[in-house]
Amino acid sequence: MPEASTSDTATAEAITATWRAESARLVGALTRMTRNVDLAEDLAQDALVAALEQWPGHGIPGNPAAWLMTTAKRRGIDQIRRAETLRRKTAELEHQAREEDPMPDLDAQVDHIEDDVLRLVFLCCHPALTPESRAALTLRLVGGLTTTEIARGFLAAESAMGQRISRAKKTLTEARAEFELPVGADREKRLDDVMAVIYLIFNEGYSATAGDDWMRPDLAQEAMRLARMLADLAPDEPEVHGLQALLELQGSRMAARTDEDGEPVLLEDQDRSRWDELLVRRGLGALRRAEALAARGRPVGRYYLQAAIAAQHARAARAEDTDWRAIAGLYDVLAQAAPGPVVEVNRAVAHGRAFGPDAGLAVLDAVDPDALGDSPAVPSVRGDLLARAGRHTEAVEAFTEAASRTRNAGERTLLERRAQESREALGQAGDPGPQLG
Repeated sequence: MPEASTSDTATAEAITATWRAESARLVGALTRMTRNVDLAEDLAQDALVAALEQWPGHGIPGNPAAWLMTTAKRRGIDQIRRAETLRRKTAELEHQAREEDPMPDLDAQVDHIEDDVLRLVFLCCHPALTPESRAALTLRLVGGLTTTEIARGFLAAESAMGQRISRAKKTLTEARAEFELPVGADREKRLDDVMAVIYLIFNEGYSATAGDDWMRPDLAQEAMRLARMLADLAPDEPEVHGLQALLELQGSRMAARTDEDGEPVLLEDQDRSRWDELLVRRGLGALRRAEALAARGRPVGRYYLQAAIAAQHARAARAEDTDWRAIAGLYDVLAQAAPGPVVEVNRAVAHGRAFGPDAGLAVLDAVDPDALGDSPAVPSVRGDLLARAGRHTEAVEAFTEAASRTRNAGERTLLERRAQESREALGQAGDPGPQLG
């Protein structure tokens, strides 16, 4: 009995791993054939159910991915055969199931890539969908996550998340979204949307906006996997490699971002021996690929610049070795390339470290206090800069305000701790009080 249980567990793990790795290709190929993302997902799920039923008794096939694809195509053909009005489509599907697609004509003037997964990624990020729906649908169809996993990651009710995904697929149908890659300027714009969705997923996993957990590693890891996939599918786009580099380098710190009690640890206090060296190497390698493309005249943008900033931290063996002047310079360039309040808040941190807290406060004071709504970012950075300037009374007020704004329990604990540290510092030394920055 124990042997059977172990075997069943191994088979279930193999099925899960195969599905996670191949579901995007499976759904993509089926969508190309059926031109219906709902039907494609149903057929893929049918193949998964068949694997769950047959593999434990018959063993894992030699090529699990091909088994799933063949099973899904056969079920699709069977289903369409039952529909009298779709006989012509049956013949087309049978032909596609027997023969590989012809190689595309590689015309240098045609901006087109024949790849089902990339088509699927672009379909999930159709402009008719909201960013939140794009993220959910990408995780579902490209990431292979279940509705339950996605709902848990975004702290949403499973029923609500299921409705969001269903509405997204319905919207694509109503918009008559084509399963074709956009070309030219449209493709460039949609690629930006695809990268933005992957970055959104990573950020929600890296620093959760709400809930009890400081991080949700599963979401961050899935975003890194999607970024690697996108880099493989669009190898000539430096910003795609920049995005992969950024996510790998930031993701390398996740194990060090909490202590043994699960409490958040600031970057400068992290045990860098706990940083994931494999992810660091991957990130720096992706950054080098982006740099090589940039040297050939390909334009770079915010992801490349943020990755270059993350690389400065990755290359510093100790926090005190960090080249903050270089980071401040990169943030100055980023502020020109992708201006916005979030960049300015981070630029204030960099200038505060490079040139002193007053320099950081000067940058922060120029940020519209309402630009980020009720985000804790501005008061938390202000509190940090004030504490470094020895203005502990004001720092306590800033950290307390930031703690009241956050919806994440771990972040609230960190901010309350920093407020208490400023109170203690205030009791130990005189506070110079408000000063002109």
